[in-house]
Amino acid sequence: MTTLTQPRTATAKDVPAVDGAKLFNRLCAVCLTLFALIWLVPFAWAIATSLRSDGSITQDPTSPFAGGWSLHAYSTAWHDHPIGTWYLNSLVISALAVIFTVVFGSMAGFALAFLRYRGRAAVLALVAAGLMLPSEALVLPQFIEYRSFHLLGTFWALVLPSVAAPISVFVFQSFFRGIPTALIEAARIDGASWWRVYAGVCMPLCRPALSTVAILTFITTWNSFLWPLLVLNQTKSQTIPVGLASLVSNSNIQYAEVMASSVLGFLPLIAVFLVFQRQIVQGVATTGIK
Repeated sequence: MTTLTQPRTATAKDVPAVDGAKLFNRLCAVCLTLFALIWLVPFAWAIATSLRSDGSITQDPTSPFAGGWSLHAYSTAWHDHPIGTWYLNSLVISALAVIFTVVFGSMAGFALAFLRYRGRAAVLALVAAGLMLPSEALVLPQFIEYRSFHLLGTFWALVLPSVAAPISVFVFQSFFRGIPTALIEAARIDGASWWRVYAGVCMPLCRPALSTVAILTFITTWNSFLWPLLVLNQTKSQTIPVGLASLVSNSNIQYAEVMASSVLGFLPLIAVFLVFQRQIVQGVATTGIK
């Protein structure tokens, strides 16, 4: 006697559940990849154009492989223009801006986070107002100010405006406010002064915020164009962005040479980002800056 078995109908429990987290992560990965490709296209085009000759660029500007590739534009740009001096100027200015911004920004953020004094709300509002004002609106007052101090044409005219950057103050204040109050109170009970609390307790804990402010200040100072263009009036004292802009002539544009100089200008920034990208992400996530 044979027994017939009926196939069991599928129930809702047998259907594999869709993992929403994995689906969301894949969607984010696809979007980030597309945006990364969009951002990388201009860089790839600049590199390909810098390796071509001016004649091939003029004849067939849309084909990146026409005419072959060579490093002639890089050698010409490096030997015919003081790019090495511009590199050194940008490096010195950016390094000084990073040092002063980290020191004074951290002090201001510490004071706004822990100290209670008359006028604290007004200082905080003044710092917030600095975030709302565009940098172009401050060009004329700053120019008059630094001219009165006889600092035009010097590196200090580029370093000092970034010392009290509002964004650096807010980054440090946001991080300091995340430090447990009990830790600060314990240090104060043990007899530590506010200066020792700042230097010995808070600063060793704020490495993510410190690295974030340092990297963002370096990138912003390196890419600055308008203010160095107005302040630095000598060719050898110019920075990379200003020097690269002076290579473009209305009568005769050497496309390969201009692109090669541009590639030499943004390579340090790409290197800084690739080396310190983990610190940037960690600092932004820790301080809560959107």
